[in-house]
Amino acid sequence: MLSYRHGFHAGNFADVLKHCVLVEIISYLKKKDAPFDYIDTHAGAGCYALASDMAQKNCEYLNGIGQLYGRSELAGLQNYLRLMEGMNPQGSLQQYPGSPLIAAQLLRSQDKAWLFELHPSDAEKLHQTLSRGRQCRVREEDGFAGLSSLLPTRSRRALILIDPPYEQKADYQRIVAALQLIHHKMATATVALWYPVVERGRINALEKQLAGSGIRNIELFELGIRADAEGHGMTSAGMIVVNPPWTLRKQMQELLPALAADLSADGKPHYRCVTLVAE
Repeated sequence: MLSYRHGFHAGNFADVLKHCVLVEIISYLKKKDAPFDYIDTHAGAGCYALASDMAQKNCEYLNGIGQLYGRSELAGLQNYLRLMEGMNPQGSLQQYPGSPLIAAQLLRSQDKAWLFELHPSDAEKLHQTLSRGRQCRVREEDGFAGLSSLLPTRSRRALILIDPPYEQKADYQRIVAALQLIHHKMATATVALWYPVVERGRINALEKQLAGSGIRNIELFELGIRADAEGHGMTSAGMIVVNPPWTLRKQMQELLPALAADLSADGKPHYRCVTLVAE
């Protein structure tokens, strides 16, 4: 249950998609002066050294941030890439920030972050990474279990990132239950759900469940590096966003084709931009 470590995958194409969406949602929420809460159910260690043994084992970042870093001409990536450059003040790409550190860099004084991480080593590193952030509360516990106690948030505005490792098949049902819980307790919250495409049938079933859940205003954005096939590991990854900013779909429609062409491993772009449930 605790074998997954994101350090092996930090900065890969799936992280690029996830963090582009995260940056754009937070940027949109900041357009209003009113505070909001950021909740991360599976926060990870917070920051990853790309020269570490973990990152170097498969060098997944080379087909992700490694191909995009420093390319300011890429439309739709400026906010994300500017943040990556800020995390690497020495100029070269050495560190990759995880979702909690990205959020911490973007939050204002009136905003708060609630970060769940169950793995003891990663939770300890997350504490160290965000030790100066008074707005960030790290909890070494199951994010699915802890989510209910935070909702509805005092601010009445929230972004919830759900990013489980999917090591267990039960995770697919737990995310559906989490979305239903959020909808019941705080229907106005924006929820960003990350998923991997290893078995397309599981994603098809997930989409069908969400479409019939009674939850409205759901968009799906998917980025792939190769066509679906058995035995290739993760071929694509996606973000399902409930109550997305009205600007997000247009941004992703412009970004995904270029991003898919840049990161494709088989010479063919693979991406989807789908309205699962209308408003």
